[in-house]
Order: sequence, then structure tokens, then C-alpha cells
Amino acid sequence: MPQAPKLQPALYGGLFIGVLSALPLLNVCCCLWIIGGGMIAVYLMQQNHPYPITAADGVLVGLLAGLIGAVVHTLVSIPIQMALGPTLQRAIQGWIMNNPEIPPETRSMVENMMARNAGVSVIGTVIGMMFGMVVGAVFGLLGGLLGVAVFKKDGPPPPPPGTIDVYPPPPPPTL
Repeated sequence: MPQAPKLQPALYGGLFIGVLSALPLLNVCCCLWIIGGGMIAVYLMQQNHPYPITAADGVLVGLLAGLIGAVVHTLVSIPIQMALGPTLQRAIQGWIMNNPEIPPETRSMVENMMARNAGVSVIGTVIGMMFGMVVGAVFGLLGGLLGVAVFKKDGPPPPPPGTIDVYPPPPPPTL
């Protein structure tokens, strides 16, 4: 039985994961996009393969989609963070200054953190991508496994056209 191609479905699943995870308002679903991307990768792999795919194939393509999704997320989120970072920082500072219930220690801690994280840091981006790869791999493979359970074909493909089926002779009648 030939192997199902895995790279193209994993790329599409990874794009789904990365883009939707990087968009600020859509990221509230957390790991749901990663599971969905793993399922999409399995669906695409099964649609392009005539034989039922195995659970190992689903896990592998889901894992690849999760890893690709982490890289895409990092690349897409950098310009978004650069564009929205100052606006978000001003909003948080306004909230802290206008809320008298926040203790002074918490206020100074948040202000120090914001002063250090004013822009996009290379170390923070790399650490975030590595963390995203671990999370993406775990939830992507779970999505791949779930995708196999949902999208797996039932049996072997039908025979090619022009194939003649030979049936055994019927049993003799009983008296």
C-alpha cells in the first residue's frame, strides 16, 4: 500500500494554525486552532489518498502541522505585535493609573515589565516559538488522531473500471 503524502496537508494545517493563532481577537480559542489544524491536515491527507490512513499517519501529519503552525504564528505575530504593541501598552498603563485598587507593588512591577518589553525582542520571540512548537506538537498530534477517527475511510478503494468480479458458483440446492 503506498504512503499518503504528508507535507502538503501539514503545510495547509500549519497555515491554518499559525494565522488564526496570531490574530489577536481570534486567539481566545487557545489550543482549539491547533487541534483544528491537525484535523484539517488529516482531512486533506485522507482526501488525496485512496486507502484508509493509519493512526500513525494522522499523528505524524498533525504533529508536523503543529510545528509548522508555531513557525507561521511567530512570523505573522511579529508585525502584528510591532503595530499593536504601543497601543496595547498605553491601554494597560491607562488602566493601571486609573484603577486605585491596584497595590503600589503590583503597579510598579507591571510598569517595570512594560518598560523592559517595549518592543519585539529576539530572545523572547525565539523562546515563544519554541514554547509554541512544544504546545503545537502536542495538540497538533491530538488533532491528527481525532481527525483519523472522524475522517478515516471505511475500506479499500473500489476496483478500477473494467475489472470483472468472479463470484464462486452458488451452492447446490438441498433436498
